Amino acid sequence: MTERRERFETSSGIELPNDFNPSNTEPIDLQRDLSSPGEFPYTRGVRRNMYRGRFWTMRQYAGFATAAESNERYKYLLSQGTTGLSVAFDLPTQIGLDSDDPLSAGEVGKVGVAIDSLEDMLTLLDGIPLDKVSTSMTINATASTLLCLYLAVAKRQGVPFDKVSGTIQNDILKEYIARGTYIYPPKPSLRLITDTFEFCASEVPNWNTISISGYHIREAGSTAAQELAFTLADAICYVQAAIDVGMKVDNFAPRLSFFFNSHNNLLEEVAKFRAARRLWARIMKERFGAQDRRSMMLRFHTQTAGSTLTAQQPEVNIIRTTIQALAAVLGGTQSLHTNSMDEALGLPTESAARIALRTQQVIAYESGVADTVDPLAGSFAIEELTTQLERRAIEYIEKIDAMGGMLRAIETGYVQQEIQDAAYTYQRAVETDDAVVVGINKFRIEEDRSVPILSVDPQIERDQIDRVQALRDKRNAALANAALNRLVSAASGTENVLPEILACVESYVTVGEISHALRKVWGEYKESVTI
Repeated sequence: MTERRERFETSSGIELPNDFNPSNTEPIDLQRDLSSPGEFPYTRGVRRNMYRGRFWTMRQYAGFATAAESNERYKYLLSQGTTGLSVAFDLPTQIGLDSDDPLSAGEVGKVGVAIDSLEDMLTLLDGIPLDKVSTSMTINATASTLLCLYLAVAKRQGVPFDKVSGTIQNDILKEYIARGTYIYPPKPSLRLITDTFEFCASEVPNWNTISISGYHIREAGSTAAQELAFTLADAICYVQAAIDVGMKVDNFAPRLSFFFNSHNNLLEEVAKFRAARRLWARIMKERFGAQDRRSMMLRFHTQTAGSTLTAQQPEVNIIRTTIQALAAVLGGTQSLHTNSMDEALGLPTESAARIALRTQQVIAYESGVADTVDPLAGSFAIEELTTQLERRAIEYIEKIDAMGGMLRAIETGYVQQEIQDAAYTYQRAVETDDAVVVGINKFRIEEDRSVPILSVDPQIERDQIDRVQALRDKRNAALANAALNRLVSAASGTENVLPEILACVESYVTVGEISHALRKVWGEYKESVTI
C-alpha cells in the first residue's frame, strides 16, 4: 500500500512504525519505569492528583516600554484570569546596561520592559501584592540584581521574604549555547548562581532560584532529544558547582526548576516531558545521592514554540499554540505560557494576549484532559517514545561527561554545532518541501489585510533616559558609592555577593552600575565562534 513518505520519524529522528504494538516496543516495568503519579521516578507527574487538585499556573509573558505601561498590562492579565506574572525585560536590562548607556540606543523598552533601578521596579509592581502573586522573571546575566530589586519591593510592601514566591531564569549556560545575553565569563557567572542558591536557601525559601532552560536551545533549532539532553546536562553542571562550593544537595535542589519548549509534534513532546521527569529523578538519586524526594522532582514551566509562529496567516498560529499547549498539559507541566498569534510580527496586542490566555482556559475547563492524571500513560506509542528519548538523552550526557562536562562541551563548540546541524537539517527539509509549514510552503494565500501590531513610541526611550539621569541626581551619592564599594570588595573575595547587591539596589544604585562594577572585577566573556 502506498504511503505519503518513505520514512516517518520525529524531530529527533526516531522512526515511527505503522503502529506501535508489543512486537516493536520495549516492555515496561511498571514499578521501575512508571510507578504511580507523585511517586519515584515521577514519570507520570510530580503530584499524586496533579490537575485534579489545582490547574497549572497560567502565566502570560509580558513586559514592554516603561514600567508603568507594563504594570497596566499585568493588572489587565490578572483581571482576565492569569494566575501568575511572567516578566519580559528589554535587552539593555538583560545585559546589564542602563537606558542612557550609548549601547542601549534604539533598544530601550523594545523586547521587554526597561528596568534601571528600584524606582522602576516599584512602578512595575505597584498595586500587585507580592505575598499573593507568583512572579517569573526571564532574566539571566543580571538575574541576581533583578531578584534583589524584587525583594526590595517586597520589603517596601511589608512582605517577609519567606512569603515571596516566584522564579528567576538565572540559567547562564544556555546563554553561551543559544541565546547570547551573557556578561561575565563562566566561572564568575556560576559563582553568582551558587551565591543565589545559598542566599535563597536561607532567606527566600519559596523562591525558585533557577529555571534551567531548554526553551532557547529548542528555539535555536535543536531536536526534542537535544533539548532534553542539553538541558539536563546544564542542570548537572549547576548541581555539581553548588556541591563543589560546599552546599548539600538537598538544601538547594528542591528549589531547582526547569523551562521547556512545547513544539508541534504532540506525541513526541508529551513523551519528552515524561522522559525528562524520569531521567532527572534517576540522576539526582543515583548520581548525586539526593535523599529528599523534592530534590528528585523535575518541576517545569512550558512556553509554546515561538519559532513555529508565522507572519503569514497569523491566525493559524492560534491552532499551533493550542496543539503545543495541549502537549504541555498532557505532559504534566506546572505552569504554562501560550504565545499570542501576532508574536511573529511584534509584541502581543492586548486582544491577542487574551486569546492566548483563553486557549489555556479552554484546555483547563472544557477539554477534560485535566480531569485524570497522565491520561496517555500505557499507550504503546507514548511509552516507547518516552523510552527512546530518555535513551538518546543519556547518550548525549555520557558523551558530554567524557569531554569533561558541560562547560568544556560549550567551550569546544560541541553543543552549539549539534544544534546548528539540527537547525540546518530542518530548514533544508522546509525548503525542499519535505517538511510542510502551513502558509509558508503549502496552502499559501494572497493576504490583503494586516493584523494590528503593538508599537513602542520612540519618546519612551527619551523619557526613560531622563528618569534614570534624574535618579542619579537626587539619590544619596555617598550611600550609593559606599554600597558599590562593598559589592566590589565582596566580588573580589569569596563572600556571598547577594546581600551587597540588595544593599546596592536599596541605595538606588542602577542595574548598569552594578553590572559595570562586577565587569571590572570579573571581566567579560568573549564568544568562541563555531562554524
